[in-house]
Amino acid sequence: MSVSAQRLLEELQIFDVDCEEALTEKLVELCILYGQNEEGMVAELIAFCTRTGKVCLTSETLNSFEHECLSKKLSRVPRDGGHAGARDIVSIQELIEVEEEEESLLNSYTTPSKGSQKRAITTPETPLTKRTVSTWSPHQLLSPSSFSPSATPSQKYNSRNNRGEVVTSFGSTQGVSWSGRGGAGNISLKVLGGPESLTGSYKSMFQKLPDIRDVLTCKIEELGSELKEHYKIEAFTPVLVPAQEPVTLLGQIGCDTNGKLNSKSVILEGDREHSSGAQIPVNLSELKEYSLFPGQVVVMEGINTTGRRFIATKVYEGVPLPFYQPTKEDGDFEQHVVLVACGPYTTSDSITYDPLLDLIATINRDQPDVCILFGPFLDAKHEQVENCLLTSPFEDIFKQCLRTIIEGTRSSGSHLVFVPSVRDVHREPVYPQPPFSYSDLPRDDRKRVQFVSEPCSLSVNGVIFGLTSTDLLFHMGAEEISSASGTSDRLSRILKHILTQRSYYPLYPPQEDMAIDYENFYTYAQLPVTPDVFIIPSELKYFVKDVLGCVCVNPGRLTKGQVGGTFGRLFLRRQQAAGGEGRRSPCAAVQVVRI
Repeated sequence: MSVSAQRLLEELQIFDVDCEEALTEKLVELCILYGQNEEGMVAELIAFCTRTGKVCLTSETLNSFEHECLSKKLSRVPRDGGHAGARDIVSIQELIEVEEEEESLLNSYTTPSKGSQKRAITTPETPLTKRTVSTWSPHQLLSPSSFSPSATPSQKYNSRNNRGEVVTSFGSTQGVSWSGRGGAGNISLKVLGGPESLTGSYKSMFQKLPDIRDVLTCKIEELGSELKEHYKIEAFTPVLVPAQEPVTLLGQIGCDTNGKLNSKSVILEGDREHSSGAQIPVNLSELKEYSLFPGQVVVMEGINTTGRRFIATKVYEGVPLPFYQPTKEDGDFEQHVVLVACGPYTTSDSITYDPLLDLIATINRDQPDVCILFGPFLDAKHEQVENCLLTSPFEDIFKQCLRTIIEGTRSSGSHLVFVPSVRDVHREPVYPQPPFSYSDLPRDDRKRVQFVSEPCSLSVNGVIFGLTSTDLLFHMGAEEISSASGTSDRLSRILKHILTQRSYYPLYPPQEDMAIDYENFYTYAQLPVTPDVFIIPSELKYFVKDVLGCVCVNPGRLTKGQVGGTFGRLFLRRQQAAGGEGRRSPCAAVQVVRI
């Protein structure tokens, strides 16, 4: 098996991980010893480091990785010939089969009263956490020491010497002024999508299997209908019907076991209308290029002579939605500056919120027209949170953090948009997530502060922003398989999948720590249009890419371990397309900057 050290370094660079030469040679040995390719080895290594909280790549880290992850895989006995590390996957066919069996049980099932469903999410009582009486004034900017049992700031963060460094740029940034007009401009913010806003009182964890099945089959049928019309396909064939001539099948990509998808384990789960949810194994050997992930809706052309195995010869590319066409109600604007930042807003060794205060100072200095701030604001993965070392309830600390942002940026006049995260410890970790509620919001700030759901499609004077705080790039990057003849950019492939699958979370089954409410997912987690700008924060390295005409931005996180991270700023200007040029993006320039 041939393994390239250069390819390993390139894969590690995607995750912004540096690796010494000796460690690279060790990784090459591990790839050969355990039969892994470069992409798969790095994906498992990063997952191990994330799970165990190891920040630096050392020889001890690699030894632990080999002992705890790789060597154990060899000793596992796969179930039913499948892969180890099982995750129970509910296929469409299984959902259809259980419907009649479950019907009597579901009909007799009594939903708990509304009162029993309401549960306050609070910090555990003493002695796990020390509760103190709040004496905070809502009319003053609070000091950093109020957030933590210890006011000791992060040494590494405060000793950084690269503040304000521009790490990547996009578009024509020469001559661009990154100072906005704050509240002086005419800003119109409007949420697109569902018929009404997602609220915090919706019922979760009471899903019925037929409801999940309906969402999955509707997704297949709707995208299949679009592909059929776009590619002028006459008809779809049931997946289990033998045919001596080439046939065209519609379905969803799945895995034949409970393990990770690979080129030998791909199955196609047919739709309900044509195939009744039946499954068929797919042979990919005749495809020159492909990029597939579990849950992807595809149309495949190929040979199905026995009805037991489908040999794919062509995969039809998905079709993105059209872009939004601004109306008179969206207002006119010459130019806007938008700042985007994603939590955590504290370093991993402190809860003094110094990075957040530095961001507030940046907002007051540059006065961007709009600031889009993504959670987590109090990170559930922070060590002091996990060990219950805080001196105040989670909800109180969050409110204090929110008050600091709102009051601290009041002089700038900037419009604030808050996007929650499933990692916000004071919220239920259900996706899609309702907007924050903040009853103490002063009346004077209500026009410039907006709370939106996760995910969300937001119109800023007719420029559509796709917003999600979920690390979808990381989730899909760990599951996608691909084969390409030339150089292929994995991140661009994943972003293209998101846009053509028309969903903020097209992966199914979802990652294990994702609790998805599929009824609300169908209403609130679909793309209503192709966004002009897609903000998708991730643990992966920051980037700005133009994908299918959509400017996709990963601004990184404001902190990364004990050191400072990055944020993004965008320059918007409505541009008229010259003759024959086609559409021109309203996002004229982007920069990712170190805090």
